Parts: sequence; structure tokens; C-alpha cells
Amino acid sequence: MSTTAPLTLDVSGTDRVPFTRLVAVEIRKSYDTRAGLWLVGITIGLALLAEAIALIVVSVKDVSFTYGDFVAAAAFVSSVLLPVLGIMLVTSEWSQRTAMVTFTLEPRRAHVVLAKLIVGLALTAFVIVFALVIGLVCNLLLGAIQGQGPAWHFGWSGFFGFVITQTLSMLGGFALAALLLNTPGAIVLFFVYKWVLPGLFAIGSSLMVWFSHLAPWIDFQAAQGPLFDMSLTGRDWAHLVVSGFVWLVVPLAVGTWRILRAEVK
Repeated sequence: MSTTAPLTLDVSGTDRVPFTRLVAVEIRKSYDTRAGLWLVGITIGLALLAEAIALIVVSVKDVSFTYGDFVAAAAFVSSVLLPVLGIMLVTSEWSQRTAMVTFTLEPRRAHVVLAKLIVGLALTAFVIVFALVIGLVCNLLLGAIQGQGPAWHFGWSGFFGFVITQTLSMLGGFALAALLLNTPGAIVLFFVYKWVLPGLFAIGSSLMVWFSHLAPWIDFQAAQGPLFDMSLTGRDWAHLVVSGFVWLVVPLAVGTWRILRAEVK
């Protein structure tokens, strides 16, 4: 009786997926889902709404408003929703159970994580450019309404502070998402870290003297305050680096290790 040898598929000679293709795929995945598309649209829409309200108020009250103020209005909205984009870049694979497909097509998980991080930075750059452009338009409109030249005060320190804080905001969401690999949990934890913990740190500092000395080293939100005008002293830099290590480096390192070793189901 003859036996038939089992068929095998040899893919050893197949070219690896180019990294640029991974980045392109992750960019498409960031907006071609219903949740991603709505989130991008809501972020842009709320930024426009914030700018429109600011323009109306300062026009009616006839108060001075600069280009930097308009950019700050858009930045406040984007800093709230931009981290959610970073979270969804990481957790969508696990929440929608597509990680098995992704890591089968590209077994080098570190490359996938790096591609997602680059896309997150690219989306941050897009939001920054959008805020700068819409701030420019509103500043020109205000100058025309008030019948005087627009105020262009912003400065390089304000620009760099704006870029750094927006980037850190996205990275904060990305790191917590890598740590939890769960969309709702990462979003809740991020907003607790961004809005609840600073208040608790302030209360603890007012009630306990020893904690008032510890808080600056673990309160990453407060440590970013001087970045807005780049007025950091040596001690401010130390607070920023240490608290950033706690809230960015450690979660991202542990989360990346978890992604590289997690069993995909």
C-alpha cells in the first residue's frame, strides 16, 4: 500500500513584510474603523468648536487675544482626545481579536509595536499642524473683526512646549494601552491618571508634609506645567524625568514585554 507524503508549505524564501508597509497599514487602520473615524472627526470638530467659541467671545468682549491663545484653545481639546487615538492604536488588535491575524502575517511583534508608535507620533504631528493652521485662521479673522493687525505672539518656547506636551500626552495613552491591552480599561485609567491623580496629589500634599516633598517626583501632569513656556529649572527637569520614567518608560517597557510574550487567542 502506497502512502502519500503530507503537503508542506515552505515560506522560508518569502520576503519579509517591509516596515514601511506596516506603517502604512497601521495608518489606514487608525481611521478606517467606525470608532477611529468618529474619534478623529470628533477631535477635529471639538477643536473647531473651541476656536469658534474663543473667537466669538473675544470679539464680543473686545479683548486682546494672540495667536498662541488660539493654538492653546485647540491644544486643550486635542490633549484630551489625542491619547485615546494612541490607546486605540494598541488595543484595537486585542479588543477586536485581530491580533492573531496581525502577528501571523508579521511574526516580528516588535516591528508591529514600533509601527504603531510611529503612527501615533504621525497623528500627533497632524493634530499639531491642524491646531497651528486653525489658530492662524482665527487670529486673522479676529484682526479683521477688530480692525487692527492680528497679534502674533507665540514664540519658539511656546511652540516647542506645545509640541512636547502634545507628544507626551499621546505617549501616555500609548504606554497605558500597551500595559493593559484593553480599550475601556486603558481609557479609564488614562483619565484617572490625567484628571483625578493630580487632585489627589494636591490634597495629599496639603495634608502631609512628607508627601508634599514626594509628590513633585511622581506627579507627571504637574511636572509638565513649566513646559508650556519652557521655563524649566534644573529641579523642574529632574521632576519631569523621574515622573516621566514612572508614568511613561515603565508602563511602555512592561507593556511592550507583555505584547511580545502574550498568548494570542
